[in-house]
Amino acid sequence: MSPASLPNVVRFQGSLLQDDPARVYREMRREHGSVVPVVLDGDAPAWLVLGYRELHQITGDPVLFSRDSELWNQWENIPDDWPLLPMIGRKQPSILYTVGERHRERAGMLGNALEAVDPFELRGYAERFADELIDGICPKGTADLIGEFAMLLPVRVLARLFGFSDEEGPALVTALNDMIDGRERALTGQNHLLTSMTELVAARRSAPAQDVASRMLADSRGFTEEEILQDLMVMLAAGHQPTADWIGNSLHLMLTDARFAASLFGGRNSIAEAMNEVLWEDTPTQNVAARWASRDTQIGGRRIRVGDMLLLGLQGANADPQVRTDGSALTGGNSAHFSFGHGEHRCPFPAQEIAEVIARTGIEVVLDRLPDIDLAVPAARLTRRPSPWLRGLSELPVTFTPTPALGGSPA
Repeated sequence: MSPASLPNVVRFQGSLLQDDPARVYREMRREHGSVVPVVLDGDAPAWLVLGYRELHQITGDPVLFSRDSELWNQWENIPDDWPLLPMIGRKQPSILYTVGERHRERAGMLGNALEAVDPFELRGYAERFADELIDGICPKGTADLIGEFAMLLPVRVLARLFGFSDEEGPALVTALNDMIDGRERALTGQNHLLTSMTELVAARRSAPAQDVASRMLADSRGFTEEEILQDLMVMLAAGHQPTADWIGNSLHLMLTDARFAASLFGGRNSIAEAMNEVLWEDTPTQNVAARWASRDTQIGGRRIRVGDMLLLGLQGANADPQVRTDGSALTGGNSAHFSFGHGEHRCPFPAQEIAEVIARTGIEVVLDRLPDIDLAVPAARLTRRPSPWLRGLSELPVTFTPTPALGGSPA
């Protein structure tokens, strides 16, 4: 039976999770259990998996629950202008939709290229770009830490690691944020990113350097330039927005929760705890599309047909009462959350470490450089972007005592 034909099917779109996702997940779980029938834009049916154990089973079995979108049993009903095609497209050449041994080989290439990043260089780039951004903020006494900081930092650092020059960084920031915004400039942003990546790969093919793109091109397993190009674009997009939201959501928690007040006045022990709590309670990547059943099966009491789409409810699983029996916040270093995924298609460990360094460094620079920082509006007035996939603040307005700019320093 199609999920769309079940009673009380959930319309999984727009602002469903914008205001109070924890309440919505509880209501869906109470109504439907751990596997929820939903319909996406255009009435496309899918299953949203909220159970921790069920999600562990799905992500741990890449044969039964495949990443190959060609398996979807709804393609004949999907129009060419379906708004989710960039996220759930056919014949996608990137690592996101590669399966089997080829996926393992490409994951190995990416992991090796990222693992070779010098941790001292990484932190140096993050500090330098963060300081440059704060230099533009600190004399004013007011700022939006989302639009003027969090949404600008990760892509600058990643672009530098990948092989772009510092001069190319600002245009890449604009292009990627235009793509994420999904409005009239989205296509222009995508074209700029594609052109820039194509030029980078061509340049590094003829003149290798000490960067991620060069290491990927030097891999001996015979990857095409198209594969490398696509994977670089995936890494830049996947590394930027969730990291930007990790920064924003962590700063939001620290500015609104008294448990973290000491960190705002020079303390540092609470930063890691706040960041980890965000991954459990307010994770940037709320839901992921998707997996497809390679044969008829059952999970969470639901009959899943071959070709059915399953959405990975990462935040729902993190809050599963079957594994969170006391409902307490988890800030003590427990990292058994799903925020980076699980199984073969999880975020590579070196990428997780890079994101953490960028996010933590960015937060430290904010707290170091902006004294007596405080929210400029009541916390209840802060809003989230209307997306069921990524959870981040629209803005985070703050006030602080104006200070002079440092003028930047070399990494």
